[in-house]
Amino acid sequence: MSARSIFVRISLFFLLTIASSISQAEGLSLGGFEHHEIPVPVVGPESVAFDCSGAVYAGVADGRIFKWLGSQYGWSEFATTSPSRPRGLCDGSTNKDNEPICGRPLGLRFDLKTCELYIADAYFGLLKTGPNGGVAQTLATEVNGTPFRFTNDVDINPQTGMVYFTDSSTIYQRRQWESIFDTSDRTGRLMRYNPGLKTVELLLSGLPFANGVAASLDGNFVLVSQTTSKNILRYWVRGPRVGQSEIFTTTQGYPDNIRRNINGEFWVAENSGGRGKAAKFDTNGNFMEAIDGLNPISQAQQFRGNLWIGSIVNPFVGIVRHIP
Repeated sequence: MSARSIFVRISLFFLLTIASSISQAEGLSLGGFEHHEIPVPVVGPESVAFDCSGAVYAGVADGRIFKWLGSQYGWSEFATTSPSRPRGLCDGSTNKDNEPICGRPLGLRFDLKTCELYIADAYFGLLKTGPNGGVAQTLATEVNGTPFRFTNDVDINPQTGMVYFTDSSTIYQRRQWESIFDTSDRTGRLMRYNPGLKTVELLLSGLPFANGVAASLDGNFVLVSQTTSKNILRYWVRGPRVGQSEIFTTTQGYPDNIRRNINGEFWVAENSGGRGKAAKFDTNGNFMEAIDGLNPISQAQQFRGNLWIGSIVNPFVGIVRHIP
């Protein structure tokens, strides 16, 4: 099975709902876990995020971010990433060639101190919105004079408030992601945005398909998925090893997004051989457990005892219930 086939298979298994809507969602069965799924308005909820009150948000293929209002009201448009987005062209679009116009939100993270939503849009760079959403504000589109080509994921250091984000390639855009595999591209980057100074700093370059990013609970290091190398890099941002990096862990599949849980452990979305799994690692990079047998996934995030699963292509996102 080629690396390309892992990502382009459309027949995927994903899940999403919230506790209030589980009774109306379709129950699924996988390895003894209880699953549910509920549709989103447009395909491709690559990332989900939770605001200060615990409400869930999802970014989709047509450049919009939706908020779940509960089973009675469903999804409501919350934000857009393109500064001039023609609705006639964009709303409901799944055409990759429209993405540079409509936007394509990938990584989403709420700052739980300010309740602002930070967005990594594949074409429009690093953005944010306030608690009421709307058209996202552009924060950064380049670093050291080199534009972002494929802004991918974002996280916020829980101790310092610094914002870390990735650019998967300086050559290829998201709609050309296959070329990153085909050419063994190693131009990915890790950046740090300082919200107080409004500055961007380049931390690492020359990365193979820099993808998911997650800061540690103590704020001392940041993890970056190196998708084509099947490993996760650790970069130290505080303490005696600041500025140093090493391999945190290797993965069986191609790693995508990384999400930290309240215990400081990390869930990694992995894909291999046309299948996906959610794998959990401790703070030292040791494998702990996995939920296997999924089709390819883009994100797994533990929230209030449930594991939320994201997808780049499916018209739904979902939840695996009662994760220890």
